[in-house]
Amino acid sequence: MDYFIKTTISIIALFILASCSEPEVINIYSARHYDTDIQLYDSFTEETGIQVNLIEGGSDELIERIKSEGINSPADILITVDAGRLWRAEEADIFQSIDSDVLNSLIPAELRDPEGEWYAFSKRVRGIIYNKDEVSRDELEGYRQLADEKWSGRICIRSSNNIYNQSLIASMIQSYGTEETEEWVEDFVSNFARSPQGGDTDQIKAVAAGQCDIAVANHYYLARLATSSDEDDRRVTEAVDIYFPGEEYGGTHVNVSGAGVVQNSPNRSNAIRFLEYLTEEESQRLYSLGNLEYPVVESIELPEILQEFGTFESDAVNVESYGRNNPEAIRVMDRAGWR
Repeated sequence: MDYFIKTTISIIALFILASCSEPEVINIYSARHYDTDIQLYDSFTEETGIQVNLIEGGSDELIERIKSEGINSPADILITVDAGRLWRAEEADIFQSIDSDVLNSLIPAELRDPEGEWYAFSKRVRGIIYNKDEVSRDELEGYRQLADEKWSGRICIRSSNNIYNQSLIASMIQSYGTEETEEWVEDFVSNFARSPQGGDTDQIKAVAAGQCDIAVANHYYLARLATSSDEDDRRVTEAVDIYFPGEEYGGTHVNVSGAGVVQNSPNRSNAIRFLEYLTEEESQRLYSLGNLEYPVVESIELPEILQEFGTFESDAVNVESYGRNNPEAIRVMDRAGWR
C-alpha cells in the first residue's frame, strides 16, 4: 500500500510540475519594423504553441546589445536587413552555425552564409530609376555604364554612409577588383546632379520632379509609392520607371533581409524551427511581400506591382561578400569623394 501511495503521489507531483512549467518561448531581436512581421509571429505561435518575445531596435543597436549581454543574452534570433549588417553580426561572433536540410534546400547558396550562420529570407533589388520623359529605356545598360559622360549632372543617389550603397560597391569590388571599382566610383561621382541627400524615396521623387534623370534605389521604395493611398505618391510613380541591369551587363544587384541563431541561444531548437517556418509559403508572403520585397523561395507568387516591374537576373556574387568587402568599399568611396 505504501508503494502504491508513494507512486500515486509522485505521478500527481509530476503532473503538477508539468502544468506549472513555463511555456515554450523564443526571444527575437529584430531590426525590421513591419506590421506584417507581427502577424508572422502570431501565426508562428498559433501553429507551434511557441510564444514569441520581441525586442525591436536598429541593426547596430541590437548587435551591440547582444554583445554587451554576453553569455547571459536571452536572444535566440537576430533579424536584420542588408548582408553587410549580417556580416557585422557574424564578425562580432553573434551567430552560431546550424545545419538545416530545410533551409539548405529552399534558400539558394548565394543567399546564405556558407557556414550556416545566417540565411536570407527576402530579397531587395537595387534598381535604376529613370525619368520616362528624359531617358529612353534603350539607353540604360548596367551600373558600370552610369559612369559614362552622357550621365554627367544627371544622377541622384543617397550618401556613401548608407549601407545599401556600401554593399553595391562591395559587390563590385568582388566582381571587378578594388582598382577598377575605384576608377568607376570616381567617374560615377562626377556625374552626380547634386550632393547626396535623403533616402531612397527622396531620390525617386527627385527624378520625378526633374531634379535629376537617374537614381539608384531599392525596388520596394518605388513599389510603396505605387501602392500608396496618397495620390501624390502615386503621381510620382507615373513619371518614372525602374530598370534592372541584364546579365550581359553583369546582372542586377540583390541585397537581403535575413536572420541567424544567436551564439548563446537558450531556446536553440525553437530558434531553428522558427527559421524553417520562415520558408513556408504563408510565412514568405508575410515576411517578404508584406514589405513588397521579393521572396527567397522561388515558387511564391508575386503581387501585381512586382510583376509589373518585370523579371531580373541577379549578379553572380554571394551576398556574404558584401560584408567582407565593406571596409574596403567605404575606403574606395571616401577616396573618390562620395560623401
